[in-house]
Amino acid sequence: MQEQRKAPTFKGPAERFSGDVYVDMVVAGPDAGFSVGAVHFTPGAHTAWHSHAAGQMLHCTEGLGLVVTADEVIVLRPGMTVWTPPDQRHWHGAGPVDFMAHLAMSGTADLAEGQDAVTWQEHVDDADYTRAALEI
Repeated sequence: MQEQRKAPTFKGPAERFSGDVYVDMVVAGPDAGFSVGAVHFTPGAHTAWHSHAAGQMLHCTEGLGLVVTADEVIVLRPGMTVWTPPDQRHWHGAGPVDFMAHLAMSGTADLAEGQDAVTWQEHVDDADYTRAALEI
């Protein structure tokens, strides 16, 4: 067995997130075949639109949040797990008045060499965030 040092917590970059988001990578690296990040969103913080080549599983550990696709708004509560299939455009983050934390898990083993695991797109429009947050 080999112990690995945890990478430092980092702030999610403004190109990919709105608001304050902090990430702790639990598992990362090409040898693992998957990645797991513990992601902490302050109230109102959320990702930009994006998709994952191998899909993504989100498991909420605390707070209230949202997972949004073009067709669906899912209110994320502690203990819930949501699967976004490969290449499904979506965004996720905290509700407007609650912190939210989730484990974000994505496969990397089946990606073609040089293929990006995540395709980042434009930021979520403020009106679209507000409309989705009405579901909470």
